[in-house]
Amino acid sequence: MNTNFLKLSGVLALTAFAQSARAELKWEQTSVDLRPAFNDKQAVAHFKYENVGNTPIHFKSVHASCGCTTAQTQNEQVAPGQKGEITATFNIGGRTGTQVKTVTVQTDDPEPSTVVLTLKAVITPLLEFQPTLVYWQNGEELKPKIITAKANKDAAIKKLDVASSTPDFTAKVDAGSAPNEFRISVQPRDTTKAVYATLTIKPDSPANTGNMFAAAARVMPPAPTNKSTLSTIPHDPATPTPTAGSPRQ
Repeated sequence: MNTNFLKLSGVLALTAFAQSARAELKWEQTSVDLRPAFNDKQAVAHFKYENVGNTPIHFKSVHASCGCTTAQTQNEQVAPGQKGEITATFNIGGRTGTQVKTVTVQTDDPEPSTVVLTLKAVITPLLEFQPTLVYWQNGEELKPKIITAKANKDAAIKKLDVASSTPDFTAKVDAGSAPNEFRISVQPRDTTKAVYATLTIKPDSPANTGNMFAAAARVMPPAPTNKSTLSTIPHDPATPTPTAGSPRQ
């Protein structure tokens, strides 16, 4: 029998076996977007998977990107046809805004052996302010300036209390032009002297949580005066000053 034919047959058989005996972990999604409510303590993402191959897959490691996030899998080994999920839990704490956390998963699935799962949580704060600082130029007209406070729609805030750290400013709160919006009108008592104050803002909801926020008000100091100093050259009054028509000596 032809030796080369036998070798070729063996290679083809091994290739066919390798193709038939494969592992493949298929993910339903590798990125999850979440919008936790303002009073949620955690944001939880579920990353579902399935072994669509015909050999078992083993998890080698599951590692979260930071200490505020934990991750766990249901099984260390995934049999052919088996489904499962990795659960990523992000502890919100006092964080607001867009938070992006990742979980790195390593398996013995050769293509690919490392997968990065992404949890994105958009956390709306209890209150948002625009602007956070109002100011007046020195000597400016005594007119109030407005800070707009926008409340989280789920917080059911009906009232804001505002207090100035100094008596140099007064603050009044009215309803805004949109739902869940407040207008904080701030006015200085005098703009002829520089002064700075912190405005402490406390909502009436959620009750007994002690949530307080800060904005600022300021009267700017006077603009510096630029005085140009003219240098003078001492002149002997006994020596006449040359004029344009004086002949040179």
